[in-house]
Amino acid sequence: MKGLRRHPLRVIARLARLAGAILISLLDYLFHCAWHRPETRRAARAVWLHRASERTLRFFQIRAQATGPIPAHGLLISNHLSYLDILVLSSLTPAVFVSKHDVKYWPVFGQFAVLGGTVFVDRARRFQVGQVNDEITTALQQGALVVLFPEGTSTNGQMVLPFKSSLLEPATNPAWPLAVSWIHYEIDDGDAGEEVCYWGDHTFFPHMLNLLSKRDIRATVHFGQYPERSRDRKELAQQLRAEILGSKEKTGAHSRT
Repeated sequence: MKGLRRHPLRVIARLARLAGAILISLLDYLFHCAWHRPETRRAARAVWLHRASERTLRFFQIRAQATGPIPAHGLLISNHLSYLDILVLSSLTPAVFVSKHDVKYWPVFGQFAVLGGTVFVDRARRFQVGQVNDEITTALQQGALVVLFPEGTSTNGQMVLPFKSSLLEPATNPAWPLAVSWIHYEIDDGDAGEEVCYWGDHTFFPHMLNLLSKRDIRATVHFGQYPERSRDRKELAQQLRAEILGSKEKTGAHSRT
């Protein structure tokens, strides 16, 4: 809440603009997604979320930039730092996201995740993993880009947690293009690891209000293709994590996040 105390007018103004952006996005969904047939609805939702994410980042005053080839379909494997990751990645390319089931109940972001066609998974229910992998495969067959965060939770960017392999079964199939990304954030007036990354014991509303107080947030995503892969998902999990760690070390992002 310190951001609200320090910059109350900035936070209030951005909340008002954010409310306007949400209303515009809901109307956009009504006119462009609500009436699509099931076989085309997923693609329409991904494009809608792309537009909504671009609009929302403008109101958060977050600048997103990318290096490397931005994927358009197949699977994208990324590290995970914040709820902002979805907005940043979606602003760069239309995508379908796989997320933990409790995100569905978050204020605002949960509703947008549902409307955007997010595939929700409850990792505690092992029987659900097969269903989720089937949903991912269906999305891939429809030509979507599917984004996975195999760490299973978010961090402050100082590390990349071991990847969970349960949802990587579709990634072992060479029929689908496979890409990786390393995302990190920078701010001038604070610590991005504590104030942009959403992890540990952070709670949503205080974190978001503090985020709205920031003058300038910069998000950088480093994309890379991953043409070679193991057909064993546990081995593939280790390979993909090593690839993202390599990108992290090359950019020196760990010292600036």
